[in-house]
Amino acid sequence: MSALTREAVENALSHWIEPSLGTDLVSAGALEDVRIDGDAVHVALRLGFPVDHYRPALERAVSDCVREAAGAERVEVAIDWAISARQVQATLKPLDNIRNIIAVASAKGGVGKSTTAANLALALAGEGARVGILDADIYGPSQPRMMGVAGRKPDSPDGKTMHPLENHGVQVMSIGFLIEEDSPMVWRGPMVTQALTQLLNDTRWEALDYLVIDLPPGTGDIQLTLSQKVPVAGAVVVTTPQDIATLDARKGVRMFEKVKVPVLGILENMSLHVCSQCGHEEHVFGAGGGERLAEQEGVELLGSLPLEIGIREHADSGEPTVVSEPQSPAAERYREAARRTAALLSRQDPDGASRFPNIVVDDN
Repeated sequence: MSALTREAVENALSHWIEPSLGTDLVSAGALEDVRIDGDAVHVALRLGFPVDHYRPALERAVSDCVREAAGAERVEVAIDWAISARQVQATLKPLDNIRNIIAVASAKGGVGKSTTAANLALALAGEGARVGILDADIYGPSQPRMMGVAGRKPDSPDGKTMHPLENHGVQVMSIGFLIEEDSPMVWRGPMVTQALTQLLNDTRWEALDYLVIDLPPGTGDIQLTLSQKVPVAGAVVVTTPQDIATLDARKGVRMFEKVKVPVLGILENMSLHVCSQCGHEEHVFGAGGGERLAEQEGVELLGSLPLEIGIREHADSGEPTVVSEPQSPAAERYREAARRTAALLSRQDPDGASRFPNIVVDDN
């Protein structure tokens, strides 16, 4: 057997695609160190997204890759991660106590955006990140109920700012805390956008890695305010597979592109229904719509989520699927989508990176 070398290990890892990043660990800059000790290899990785839950599976995958491709007898893998602020719109900068804001949007109502946002936030928290969720759907706030904090009121120590409520390890703020659950919000656009900015800026968020903003459907006032006044690092567009939904989702993708907010990808919800009685699988809303949209718009497909009665029941009860049934296939799909979202965000330019193009002067 030929002697192990660092080059052989790096070559092995350069040909293995990490699913969340969508690229190899070497190109992603995640390979921090390789040490050879006889027939043993020690690999140190440092990632830019949280992997507490994912760590054992990733360790096994990297170990198998190095063992098979490089011929190592024993492989030890050490994985560390740290989240840093990514670049936002050119006229804004990240907030001091929030490293990254992720907007979860849909240009059409009824696609399960709020349920998806709640489960994504919980999945990121389950991976070890400090996460908050801001319910920006002023006209129909649903996060208090979904996150299990309905009926509670946030504390205001000074009459000007509020502490977010917390449940399942996620900080939560919503206009729903300040009004009765069945009270209609009869507000014009300027009042709505003012409420959004106040909820964001007057909440005492505690050192968040990610703030997930659950946007209302559409491409109107709130979305425009978000792009102009809120430092958003990336957006996720939720759709269902059918044409009428993907047509609207396409508008959402292009809206974010126009306002210079990176679209991290498309998340297809209700992609497949599995009968709880007989196990029959059926594409109730069609198949492949989210994948086609992602390909046509040049963005990533973050995942495909199932249509299951349990997902709705868990959200209604205040314990979304990721926390109520963490071992279920549906919960794992949410975790995969959340890791993919965070991993793609980690590949964006860091905060403070130059926004100016390189200028090359040719003397010829």
